Amino acid sequence: MKCPFCGDSDQKVLDSRPARDGEAIRRRRECTGCGRRFSTYEEPERPRLFVLKRDGSRCDFSRDKLLHSMVVATRKRNVPMEILRTASERIERDLYQAHEDEVTTRDIGEHVLRVLFELDTVAYVRYASVFEEFETLADFRSVIERIGSEETVSPGVMKQG
Repeated sequence: MKCPFCGDSDQKVLDSRPARDGEAIRRRRECTGCGRRFSTYEEPERPRLFVLKRDGSRCDFSRDKLLHSMVVATRKRNVPMEILRTASERIERDLYQAHEDEVTTRDIGEHVLRVLFELDTVAYVRYASVFEEFETLADFRSVIERIGSEETVSPGVMKQG
């Protein structure tokens, strides 16, 4: 591995510890060339998981896309980035456990909705409005009323009833 600062390939490991709920190893390294320190993460390689989109096309699952969708929903809300990272890793782990090699965008969205409902109901409504393709104010009212009347809201709120 090369130093991200000077490109030297000789470093020493200063510290190793579990990270990401035991799913990875974080290593603190020091470059012997320039003396700067940096962290690396080592995690097991997972089999490929394909996402089946609504239009029938397929693409590789992307942890970054998943996290980004949650960041957009929680923008200007008091949800720390580390909480979102942990939540997205939990969703990813659940998806890999529940699906052999292919997952639908609906399955992913339903997982995200469950997590966002626990974290921030405003973010939940934002995400649901895109995921469920809200078209009218009545769509928003319907989900907000359900949030107010139930302790838990199941995914697919607009598809029920």
